[in-house]
Amino acid sequence: MALVLFEEKNALGWLTLNQPESRNALSLEMIGAIQAHLNHIKTRSDLKVIIIRGNGPVFCAGHNLKEFSIATPDVGHIRRIFLQCSEMMLSLQQMPQPVIAQVHGIATAAGCQLVAACDLAVAENGARFATPGVRIGLFCTTPMVPLVRVIGRRRAMEMLLSGRMISAAEAEAYGLVNRVVPPERLAEETETWACELSQFSGFTLGFGKRAFYAQVDLAETDAYRHAAESMVVNSLDGDAREGISAFLEKRSPVWAQGRDR
Repeated sequence: MALVLFEEKNALGWLTLNQPESRNALSLEMIGAIQAHLNHIKTRSDLKVIIIRGNGPVFCAGHNLKEFSIATPDVGHIRRIFLQCSEMMLSLQQMPQPVIAQVHGIATAAGCQLVAACDLAVAENGARFATPGVRIGLFCTTPMVPLVRVIGRRRAMEMLLSGRMISAAEAEAYGLVNRVVPPERLAEETETWACELSQFSGFTLGFGKRAFYAQVDLAETDAYRHAAESMVVNSLDGDAREGISAFLEKRSPVWAQGRDR
């Protein structure tokens, strides 16, 4: 059985974690499977938005702790797990497509990291989130990297030091997820949002996403400098020229997929 499933419809793609018996734990093999799919998806200009979800009762319960529990740990193997997981999480930001996490059940430890590493997130109202490593003596240091950047220092530190589960409502208030919906509407609401995004220029979505992450940790003056130059470059692209013309002519734009760039 495939560890990760990939489906596509129109301009949308779905990556589904498919190890429900292990609560979709991020084993080294699972991480590799996700990375392989991301490497392929990023080359697909026809796919505009990606949704990550999980099969079974939970979204993702974090790393597979069985890979750390052997009597004599293999340091090289453990290092590979964390380095490859970090690379995979960074790949989510480096993808040209916006990536939406569709969260149900729980998202804990590296599963919570996966939510934070995605560009956007939708959760069902019964979902819960935690970075509980402190409770087993393994502090969630890699999950804290995207977490602190998404929800801020105080709230991230509280989650990391306490390990407690937070509700979907708290996660929304923290900024960890964008929207909370009833469980029976989770898939539909996520797809609807993805469809709304997919109507825009694929080039512009990817360009804007790169610009966002490039400036987000810069000092304000440097961020403005980067953003201004990005606007210059973006304004010269064919889709921007088409969009401006369409606006002035009061018609719908035709993006590059439907015309020559």
